Amino acid sequence: MRLAPRAVPAAAAVAAALAGPLLLAPAAAADDGDGFTLKDPRITESSGLAASRAHPGVYWTHNDQDEPRVFAVDSRTGETVATVTLRGVGKPRDMEAVSVGPDGHVYVGDIGDNLNGSWPHVWIYRFPEPERLRDQVVDAVQYTVTYEDGPRDAEALMVHPKTGRVYIASKNEDGGGLYEGPAKLSPQGRNVFRRVGEVPWVTDGAFSPDGTRLVLRSYFSARGYAWEDGRLGADERVRGPIQPQSESVTYTADGSALLFGSEGEQSKVVRVPVEGSGAAPSTPAGGGTDATNAPSGPGGATGTGDGGSGTGLTLGAVALAAALLFGARRLRRGRTGD
Repeated sequence: MRLAPRAVPAAAAVAAALAGPLLLAPAAAADDGDGFTLKDPRITESSGLAASRAHPGVYWTHNDQDEPRVFAVDSRTGETVATVTLRGVGKPRDMEAVSVGPDGHVYVGDIGDNLNGSWPHVWIYRFPEPERLRDQVVDAVQYTVTYEDGPRDAEALMVHPKTGRVYIASKNEDGGGLYEGPAKLSPQGRNVFRRVGEVPWVTDGAFSPDGTRLVLRSYFSARGYAWEDGRLGADERVRGPIQPQSESVTYTADGSALLFGSEGEQSKVVRVPVEGSGAAPSTPAGGGTDATNAPSGPGGATGTGDGGSGTGLTLGAVALAAALLFGARRLRRGRTGD
């Protein structure tokens, strides 16, 4: 979902142009490469990304404003190997996230709100991962979701890989909230999500496969949190790329790396090894830039940088990019009355 469609890519481009030569990740070979490109011409606004549990090397993605369908993409080739159409759900409004639960089901979050809190409710769609990857129609369950403190915009939905509980992170320029769903979602009535934590401006999130970490990304950076008894613990910066439209993040199935996705035709999914996992670092595909020292957006900071003239210039570049983004957003508000 984009409130200022031209502003974000322009801001990211400024940051990448100024900071890119200084903070590129070290180049090294990796077994699964540096990521992949979404080659399907139908995928123009990839807004969510999730590693399949049933099919190694396959990732689920979807467009944000589209028909009720998701795409299974082979990370070795970037080609779509299955298009799954959901039967039994309504017309999606703004699908922003996808996650795979321990029950073997795929959860799609139709949780975006272009007017930042205008919808009285949003939806989650759930369907079993197909045993065979082919174009097909599957029966899905639709869940109605509300928030205990009123409607809001959101782009991140995460299913905990051990408990199966669903979480949503809201998106707000002054900082969002982390919301916890009921222990079990019900297809009847409304599922009330309750605020259990404070987070920065979030465009997507993902739990580690062992359920001990939660990563949340924004336009210019990412944060990692310890997950302790169902709540956010200590946090730290996470190395990630600056992309034209920073929309998605997921762990690889083995937890050794994070994959960062972006909107746009032929968009690139960038692989970044998880520090301490033993995986070799890789250069982000397409000349991506390390956003370690970039601010996480309104409502959150990354902590201290590593020092040096490169870091200072990078922070200045991202600050300029952020100013362009937020200025365009406020200008649009003034014109539309949002």
